[in-house]
Amino acid sequence: MGSFNDRFLRACRREPVDATPVWFMRQAGRYLPEYRALRERHAFLDLCRRPELAAEITRMPLRRFAVDAAILFSDLTIPLLGMGIPLAIEEGSGPVIEAPLRREADVSRLRLLEPEADVPFVLKAIRILREELPVPLIGFLGGPFTLACYLVEGRAARDFARTRALMFAAPTTWHALMERLTESLRRYAMAQIAAGVHALQIFESWIGILHPQDYRTGVHPYLRHLIESLRPMGIPVILFGTGTAALLEDLAETGATVIGLDWRVPLDQAWARLRHRVAVQGNLDPAVLLSPFEVVVVHAERILRQAGGRPGYIFNTGHGLLPETPPDTVARLVDWVHAYRWDPPMERRG
Repeated sequence: MGSFNDRFLRACRREPVDATPVWFMRQAGRYLPEYRALRERHAFLDLCRRPELAAEITRMPLRRFAVDAAILFSDLTIPLLGMGIPLAIEEGSGPVIEAPLRREADVSRLRLLEPEADVPFVLKAIRILREELPVPLIGFLGGPFTLACYLVEGRAARDFARTRALMFAAPTTWHALMERLTESLRRYAMAQIAAGVHALQIFESWIGILHPQDYRTGVHPYLRHLIESLRPMGIPVILFGTGTAALLEDLAETGATVIGLDWRVPLDQAWARLRHRVAVQGNLDPAVLLSPFEVVVVHAERILRQAGGRPGYIFNTGHGLLPETPPDTVARLVDWVHAYRWDPPMERRG
């Protein structure tokens, strides 16, 4: 293995870097022809459960693009399998749970995750990759609220009304569920760190549907506990959600190292609200990558100008890459971002 590129890790720590680091959510997966070829022969969950295949998919984008980090190929719902929840992944609609958890008795049957016994394939894939990657490996997990949404609804939903209703009408059941999920996710995160990931991203994908007060009451204490419990491990923790413009200050209070931004909020305004005390990641609309490259550049440059050359910025999309994304566009964008140098406005020059 050649020299190790730690540009991404330095940006997470808000240290100066020689070029803006780049990686993409869902960079290992559905838009790559080589992934689709594998998918024709294997069910999705089988790809997650077979460490050699998960490692191979994780490597795929690194062969095409000069990205500064790899993200482990897996799925947010994998811990639920280990906790005794039967589920299926349906093409186009995501996880499906036939027996949703909606009563206190249902929650009491949800067993705590034992990662080495329940999901050893995830940890083996990490160990395989840690030995060979030239860039940092990002592990990940779903946030407790996001996993609760799947458990209560039984599948992805437009507004997760059942989940919110449970939070409001049955707080004892809700808090019991969040406590059990948070402890399992803490164990899962610690096991990934022990196996060798350099950073972790928590996908708290659906918290943007909550009123800020409901987030603070029903979710924030658990996210904060989860992230604070990882602090002694000394690795960056990225917290990402969609539709979180009303929650940015609260998200920073979790102790996350990096806040991931979706495309609905101007990056400079979001970072100013965070008082530049954390690193930020984002936030190109993934649909932009379906446009001609000259359009992609306009949107990417706007974001980089908003970042303003300040240490602590990581270029990414504001959500996962779309299946229709042309790989050649991704390759050109990575190179373009690396070559970009911020030129401060004339009035700021001394």
